[in-house]
Amino acid sequence: MLRRRMAYSDPSSGKDILGNRSLCFIFICAFGLVTLLQQILYGKNYIKRYLENYDGSFEYNSTACRELRQEIMDIKVLTMVKTSELFERWRNLQVCRWEQNKEETSNFKMSLSRCCNAPSFLFTTKRNTPAGTKLRYEVDTSGILPITTEVFKMFPDDMPYSKSQYKKCAVIGNGGIIKNSKCGKEIDSADFVFRCNIPPINEKYSADVGTKTDLVTINPSIITERFQKLEKWRRPFYEVLQNYENSSVVLPAFYNTRNTDVSFRVKYMLDDFDSQRGVFFFHPQYLLNVQRFWAVQGVRAKRLSSGLMLVTAALEMCEEVHLYGFWAFPMNPSGIFITHHYYDNVKPRPGFHAMPHEIFNFIHMHSRGIINVHTGQCT
Repeated sequence: MLRRRMAYSDPSSGKDILGNRSLCFIFICAFGLVTLLQQILYGKNYIKRYLENYDGSFEYNSTACRELRQEIMDIKVLTMVKTSELFERWRNLQVCRWEQNKEETSNFKMSLSRCCNAPSFLFTTKRNTPAGTKLRYEVDTSGILPITTEVFKMFPDDMPYSKSQYKKCAVIGNGGIIKNSKCGKEIDSADFVFRCNIPPINEKYSADVGTKTDLVTINPSIITERFQKLEKWRRPFYEVLQNYENSSVVLPAFYNTRNTDVSFRVKYMLDDFDSQRGVFFFHPQYLLNVQRFWAVQGVRAKRLSSGLMLVTAALEMCEEVHLYGFWAFPMNPSGIFITHHYYDNVKPRPGFHAMPHEIFNFIHMHSRGIINVHTGQCT
């Protein structure tokens, strides 16, 4: 009996080790019980209270971040919650360091490859649209454009980009959410930068949006409204494009019959100025396939935004995709009112795009580790 008692005693200290262990066990049980009671009493607010007192960031796969990501994934459709609730869940998630989920990203890219195949069909090329083809328009499906020798000469021999060619890409939306973000340097560090509809990138905005541009879309309506369809003076438009250095431009020339001539004039104008800038035209079948793909994801609109088209292409062209300037609400996640664009407050035609549903999908994809959506300040 004495020998068994000595095994649990420390003669030099006079302390009873067995007693200490019992006290520790009781303390741990009590702490666990308190924690459980807090979670029962406060529910999801318990983790929120913990986050508010935490100074730092969590790992993507930590227990807290898995719960925060799941809170967003639990919102199956945008109408399930108030906008303020979505904003709160998105704000909470910002304490988590984003990390790409390789499996989720690979699966998403495979589904895009099966439906759309940007590395082969993003633009019309001599390979995918031979001379003599009768090209059907995206919207005016009854309209057909015969690919004559003159039109055929405007196409590149093949697609200029390949699958996962770039490691890190940045797609820049024009939303007011990017104003005062100081993300310019981070954007310019990307391997490839996409921009929408020739936005301003001068000194007034470059600290937030950067200047690097590898591919920029041009909506033909911009050429019609701001540059008189290039039927008169063409130099003002040429000088605007000079802001984007050697970036390529892409136009939806085959969206409808009205877009074709004005889009072709961009190519003629740049050739007249001996520009080496690439001019490409979206393949109408690619855009149709992209529209169908996103309709399945809940984005149903007369027309997808240029930003969503570029994000879709980037997911096939790039290993990792980062989004800046994408937001579809009049307030930022903190509830502060913001302008529609970072350079003006002109709103699009109502009912044409389904921007909130596009952003909702992006938030889900961020939570799944497929894309990284930046809505705060860059450090």
